[in-house]
Amino acid sequence: MERVLARRTLLAGAAAAGAGIVWGTAGEAVAGGWRQPVAQGAVDAEVARLKWRLIRLRRDIHRHPEAPGQEWRTAGVVARELRAAGLAVTTGMGGHGVVGVLRGSRPGRTVAYRADMDAVPPKDIVGGGPVAAHLCGHDVHTTVALGIARVLARMRRQLDGTVVFLFQPAEETLSGARALLETGVLERTGVEEIHALHCGPFPVGQFALTAGYGLPGLDKAEVVLPQPDAPDAARRLAAEIGALSTVPLPRTPADIERLVADAQTPDGPLARFVVVRAQAPEAGKVTVSYRCWPPERYPEIRADIRRLATSYAGAEVSFPAEPFPAMVCPERDARTLAGHLRRTLGQDAVTELHAAFPPFSGEDFALYLDRVPGTFTFLGVHSPGAPITTSYPHYPDFDPDERAIALAVRAMAGWVAERTHTGIAS
Repeated sequence: MERVLARRTLLAGAAAAGAGIVWGTAGEAVAGGWRQPVAQGAVDAEVARLKWRLIRLRRDIHRHPEAPGQEWRTAGVVARELRAAGLAVTTGMGGHGVVGVLRGSRPGRTVAYRADMDAVPPKDIVGGGPVAAHLCGHDVHTTVALGIARVLARMRRQLDGTVVFLFQPAEETLSGARALLETGVLERTGVEEIHALHCGPFPVGQFALTAGYGLPGLDKAEVVLPQPDAPDAARRLAAEIGALSTVPLPRTPADIERLVADAQTPDGPLARFVVVRAQAPEAGKVTVSYRCWPPERYPEIRADIRRLATSYAGAEVSFPAEPFPAMVCPERDARTLAGHLRRTLGQDAVTELHAAFPPFSGEDFALYLDRVPGTFTFLGVHSPGAPITTSYPHYPDFDPDERAIALAVRAMAGWVAERTHTGIAS
């Protein structure tokens, strides 16, 4: 309140001195004329105009899935759309990454929005698959980001600051974010914060906030057993290490629905977990990958694996220098986004996760959040009455409700424009 009063006093004094300051429609004064910020009503009207174009665009991307690192066609579509909207475009970033820069007409903050472009490779489809397919919603993510870019480009005269759109390759292999970051794009553009959405098994029209949570990281181990009975010993050890898991893989739609409910339960079953996959792929060797929450448990789980392994004579255990980091979303930013979503789409538009979800997956968006603050939010894409597997990533019948696209663009275009205001605290 003190800041507001001081600001009003300053503006009143300037006006009395004949500085040519005029009150704008949003109650702000700007030298030389009106300052009309991006209005949510105008965003909504523009999204309504673009709605079917965006759905057609998503369907086109969906029909041409490209595996991680092979996103050349999708990158071409993205670059074409961004240039048509008037953005400055750079291609070939960290592989097939595309960066679009939209500068508003007035000074402000620099905010990034990230979308991933790759499809799920066959080996990562539940039950396996013959070819890569868009079964994780990256086609939706890309379309939403393009929609935000088009909407804000149409409102450039009311936009403060700069919006940097990062279209990232190879998220499924956890390699695309690092490759894009190594180009120095955040530093060169001066990004101060970053935001993203990801399709999730929540009702269409609902956003699941990850305040203080996010997604687990990934750690690995390898054990070599030299003794004569190594093949049998490796199989026994793999079973013992696998038994460290506290969350079983879902086998039925009911299992998935229970996971979704558990993730929304404060201090529920997923507040603390370990998910381990241990295999004996060849004689005398055990390979291990695991995820855990909270992230501080990595040393504890490594110690458990080492203890089990070294109970076998002569076993040699190795770990990578560091696990792939967990994605932990800043709580304050998520709460601020929740307020925006409720104002924009209604009180029922927001649910809150109280666990890292899903416990079996990671996200290289973690690497961005290690550099700058931001938000990562699940976009509900579950159609009423449809099986839960149609909205749970990597299932072969994944089929997101396309109504979520327009809702996402409405919500995030307004959010990004709000974050570029110079009055937002860093």
